[in-house]
Amino acid sequence: VQLQASGGGLVQAGGSLRLSCAASGRTFEIYGVGWFRQTPGKEREFVAGVHWRTSTTFYGDSVKGRFLVSRGDASALVYLNMNSLKPEDTAVYFCATRYGAPGDLSSVQTYEYWGQGTQVTVSS
Repeated sequence: VQLQASGGGLVQAGGSLRLSCAASGRTFEIYGVGWFRQTPGKEREFVAGVHWRTSTTFYGDSVKGRFLVSRGDASALVYLNMNSLKPEDTAVYFCATRYGAPGDLSSVQTYEYWGQGTQVTVSS
């Protein structure tokens, strides 16, 4: 399984970006897909996740009401629409997948496969 996050960039505070997570290889028996972010010297932080079978979505407290995660289409596995961006949203964003058995989709340890991150920079 290979994952690739894309769509990052530089945006002004209040702006929007849409991140995509493309997947190749095994795309069946997915349990969940998550988005995380990380800044230098800090632990990876849960941003959003989607339970694959039910399409139930979950969000970190810091992004609730501003970000929207959705299952993708032929172009991507999942999307992350980020609105009302703030400078504190600046980070490298990663997508990740878990297969098979249930797990806590907000936990880094749950995920088996990780993509390369994409940099999001929000200027004030």
